[in-house]
Amino acid sequence: MKNPLSQSPEQNALSGSRHLSEQMLSGAERAMDSTRSLANDTLDRAEDKVRHLRGSIDPLVDKLATQAQKLARQSLDMASEASDRAQRSMHRYADATTRYVSNEPVKSVLIAAAVGAAVALLVASTVHRDKR
Repeated sequence: MKNPLSQSPEQNALSGSRHLSEQMLSGAERAMDSTRSLANDTLDRAEDKVRHLRGSIDPLVDKLATQAQKLARQSLDMASEASDRAQRSMHRYADATTRYVSNEPVKSVLIAAAVGAAVALLVASTVHRDKR
């Protein structure tokens, strides 16, 4: 295994960029899976309730329940499509970031250093303000 300290700043920036992109993508995928699972559970419960009520409701309400189920399914399909689009966008952004770091390693290191300094200043000022 190669010692991370022996890597060039460009390699470290590229590696850090890839790691951050992968973390963002993984988080987005977990959020999408969680949303999909919650939507499926909610839809299943709604379907169970609709089946239970069908025996005691008139035909008009039954028709409305069927339309509500159809709308719920369409909404779930739309959410799934939006999830897929978001996932594709995250992949594109991750690829673009990786390409930029590969093509502009010095700029990438400078940008990363500037962002790190800005975050450090924000944290320091927050800590300083909290101590007052």
